Amino acid sequence: MAVTWDVVSYDGTKTVGSLSDVITTVYWNASDSETVGSGDSAVVHKGKNYGSIDLAEADAGSFIALASVTKDNLIAWAKDAIGADEVTAIETRIAAQITESKTPTKFSGVPS
Repeated sequence: MAVTWDVVSYDGTKTVGSLSDVITTVYWNASDSETVGSGDSAVVHKGKNYGSIDLAEADAGSFIALASVTKDNLIAWAKDAIGADEVTAIETRIAAQITESKTPTKFSGVPS
């Protein structure tokens, strides 16, 4: 299992100082899954987390023009802004969701 990070979208502003088309916010999704069994009896257990993060103020020395920004850039920037400890916490929560799906500790139902 390995958590996959993705970018849903981003927001920006037209001008920050001398820079144009500056990305200011990244909306991200992190997910993972584990398949137990095979064929018709296979069950996919999933975990996910999503959110948004405001990026640090753009730096002219390392600025990347909007047309050259890649999804990998956005994911790296989002993870940097989130911070390593919180990235680890998010990935741990996703793993816990999968574990809970595989071996539930809670249940619900409706009376008959």
